[in-house]
Amino acid sequence: MIFKIWKITKRIVLGVLALFVLWFVGHQLMSLYEKNKYEAIGQHVEVDGKEMHVYEKGKGDNTIVLLTGLGTAAPALDFEPLVKELSVDNRVIVVEPFGYGWSEKTDKKRSVENITEEIRTAILQLDIQEPYILMPHSISGVYSMFYANKYPEEIKAIIGIDPTLPQALEYFEEDAPSMPKALSIIAPSGLARLAMYITPDSFLPIAGENTYSKENLKMTKLISSWSGYNRNVINETNLIQENMELTKKLTFPPDLPVMIFTSDTEKTNEDGKSNITFYEAQLKNSTLSKLVPLEGHHYLHWTQSETMSDEVRGFIKRMD
Repeated sequence: MIFKIWKITKRIVLGVLALFVLWFVGHQLMSLYEKNKYEAIGQHVEVDGKEMHVYEKGKGDNTIVLLTGLGTAAPALDFEPLVKELSVDNRVIVVEPFGYGWSEKTDKKRSVENITEEIRTAILQLDIQEPYILMPHSISGVYSMFYANKYPEEIKAIIGIDPTLPQALEYFEEDAPSMPKALSIIAPSGLARLAMYITPDSFLPIAGENTYSKENLKMTKLISSWSGYNRNVINETNLIQENMELTKKLTFPPDLPVMIFTSDTEKTNEDGKSNITFYEAQLKNSTLSKLVPLEGHHYLHWTQSETMSDEVRGFIKRMD
């Protein structure tokens, strides 16, 4: 009886392993096919001997550089509605850091110094007339703060989309998030693709119908299945605490125009602190600043791109 149970168990285990191998091989073949079919929508520039993807659209007197939030699979696709609005009268550039979108991965530490220098290296290859506007979303607020303090002559303004700033953890008395390194197997193993089939909407922006094209949404899901939770994103996540410690004494240069969009209009913690009070404190020494609370998700550009573009246009006029 015991021998019979062992034989059945062995067959089940071997069957599961066989299915996993077949799925893994199928995932690799599908990924190869998809990457050849869905080529990058922008151009690649060389940074530290590797290819970094940048996408640009529009023309104008001002150049706006959009920087991604943590873990956004394909920033050039995610920012589509905002790029569409801003590019009417601006040159808009989306930089996809290493580990994001169509950019390659890197072995370099995801420190604030390395990420900032890589982004700047990519930007300087695009024949941009300085100064330019940085428009960071979420964690890129930390990199933009470092950027503006190290290269102030290159930055015309910072316009944040619910940006994470270096003092946030201390202000809210919170710890930075972390990710186990084991998550890096999710995409290569095909588990991300399996999840995409089971819950496809979890990979997509929460936006109204027709905000994103069908082609965009399809590519977003595919890129998520190719490289979601890759080693660069995991390393970047696990270095948030360190990066914020290194930059927490930095502030916006007083003469730098700063506008911040935030999704938090009412929510406060037990100490009466909120995104509003935090950003107000960050902007108090700026000679030209504006805080714009908007209803919506942390990814405000999913639903508020038109309003944000109007606000940006008005803010630029005030600067000029």
